[in-house]
Amino acid sequence: MKILKNIFSLAFKVSRFRFWMYTAGTYVVGYALGMTSWLDFFNLEYFIYLIYFIFPANVFLYGINDYWDLETDKLNPKKEEKEYLVIERDRRKLRLLLSTVIVFSVILLIFQKNILERVIFITFLFLSYFYSAKPLRFKTVPFLDFSSNILYIMPGIFAYIQITGVFPPLLVILAGFLHTSAMHLFSAIPDIEPDKAVGINTTAVFLNKKPSLLLCFSFWSVFSLIFLFYAAFSPLSFLVYFYSGFRILSVLTLLYPALPLALLLKTELNIEKIYWFYPYINTFLGGLLFTLLSISKLYIL
Repeated sequence: MKILKNIFSLAFKVSRFRFWMYTAGTYVVGYALGMTSWLDFFNLEYFIYLIYFIFPANVFLYGINDYWDLETDKLNPKKEEKEYLVIERDRRKLRLLLSTVIVFSVILLIFQKNILERVIFITFLFLSYFYSAKPLRFKTVPFLDFSSNILYIMPGIFAYIQITGVFPPLLVILAGFLHTSAMHLFSAIPDIEPDKAVGINTTAVFLNKKPSLLLCFSFWSVFSLIFLFYAAFSPLSFLVYFYSGFRILSVLTLLYPALPLALLLKTELNIEKIYWFYPYINTFLGGLLFTLLSISKLYIL
């Protein structure tokens, strides 16, 4: 019993609960975007995959990262301040955890309905593994590191396919790609010096701080413009007349480019402190988007 308690405790620590909504949130938003009515939320598969993307998926994603970064994480102060620092004696339990998630993932894969679901699900697992693992180790290749972070919108694409059988609009996928890329690059800027010390060549290391912030600003600016476009011109625009929330949401996305711009203009600002606001911003705006999408389906009914 004590062993199981210790393993679960390790699973919780490595899963980085602050970031659970980065996978689970995109899943529920993708599901809400594709659903035809509120009754779709009562589908058994919705609850199974919601649980999967809340916990097991994050154990896998961050567990792989911690397993392959065991030595380099010792030199990163962020690990002990904000995240759990995996130590050598954790390796065996971590391997057991990762193996369990892989088996569970394969079982889910077997019962998926069509080839599109399987392709997206496998892509999520592939990117989650090889972001950190050799021989590909995307995190050490400039521009591939933030591009591979598209893995975070795979749960949303997967959910949309589950409910509709087709891919979501390409403009929505582009917005997701720009957001996850900027999030990754922004998070790597505080790690420039620790990454240099251990020889990890991220995009942030390659470009340095100011060009990285400028690229974040550019990505998030286009991301916000896509939201503004949908608020004014998409089929969802009828929400503007009944609920001002969708327009407010599109304006609030301007927070994303505003923060790197502020850091560019005021160098005395602390990027490490600002970065930790993003989980709250992402959770709040993602929750607002989910609520508005759900209300729109309720209104249609």
